[in-house]
Amino acid sequence: MFQGHSLKTAAGRHVSMTRFGAPMPRRDPPLPLLEVQDLEVTFATDAGPLRAVDGVSFAVDRNRTLGLVGESGCGKSVSALAVLRLIPNPPGRITAGRVLWKERDLLRLPARQLPAIRGAEIAMIFQDPMTSLNPVFTIEQQLGEVLRIRFGQGRRQARARAREMLATVGIADPDRRLQNYPHELSGGMKQRIMIAMALLAEPDLLIADEPTTALDVTIQAQILALIRELQQRTGMAMVLITHDLGVVAGVCDEVAVMYAGRIVEHAPSAAIFENSQHPYTRGLLASIPRKGRRKESRLATIEGVVPSLLEPPPGCRFAERCPRRRELPEADQRRCRQVDPELLPVAGTPNAAACHYPCSGERR
Repeated sequence: MFQGHSLKTAAGRHVSMTRFGAPMPRRDPPLPLLEVQDLEVTFATDAGPLRAVDGVSFAVDRNRTLGLVGESGCGKSVSALAVLRLIPNPPGRITAGRVLWKERDLLRLPARQLPAIRGAEIAMIFQDPMTSLNPVFTIEQQLGEVLRIRFGQGRRQARARAREMLATVGIADPDRRLQNYPHELSGGMKQRIMIAMALLAEPDLLIADEPTTALDVTIQAQILALIRELQQRTGMAMVLITHDLGVVAGVCDEVAVMYAGRIVEHAPSAAIFENSQHPYTRGLLASIPRKGRRKESRLATIEGVVPSLLEPPPGCRFAERCPRRRELPEADQRRCRQVDPELLPVAGTPNAAACHYPCSGERR
């Protein structure tokens, strides 16, 4: 079948032509399912405005998993809540940025349109299951609502599917648990029910905030396998927020490392673990307990403290803690302290790092 041909112009460019001589329409690459651009979230405090998320950008596409990692307080969970406009206001407020979902900006969408997206198109597993379930409804009522809204299932069909999902996430005697209220369940059981509720909807995007921290290792493995199976079957995208770098290594395609409200490194998962470029990422990886470590040996730590986000330093936010900076000439150290680095590609690597002097390469 005729597909068209290429014509070289006087300027030396090749233009695709149809069989009738008209230029073929240009095919742009498909846009990501979710794209977050220059997101800022600010909280009002007694000491002044605190920017918890500062210029964060990332994207995730179908059948891909992005890991957001970093220490507590770095802005991971706040970034996730902002995607669904769930920042409590007051004291928090999304002060800048765009959240493009299937090319629509969720930050500018009328509030009445958001419920149709939350839970159905985008599902979230919250970090705190204690406050995520409605205390006045049984587990069956809450799981059944998801299935009725998403798939239009009747009560009997929804109950059978909910029972099956509870068993899948490791809950014994699911018929009994369906009749329970949230206060009658343990923290770990509530966490598994939140996971079941999110996965029942078969969303286009799952945002999972520390989804397996309250669970034992066996249940963790079952849950992660269930998420991967759903991803392969439906093409679901996932943003995984975690401090567990072992989970990141086994699940994520890409990793964004956050520090003090910003992304400091973004790369394919393998590149993060094998050839990270930001000194903070390397410090984070060095602090992981490893097999074969002698009991008397001390874990590696990162010296110093995270800077205050009420008055962040003018240059690199990691500069005062950075072991690499201390090895540089004084003029270069001054640059680290005074000039804010951009997140840019590092030559010879697939990594992007917000560092003037990356660990094993030069900025492009």
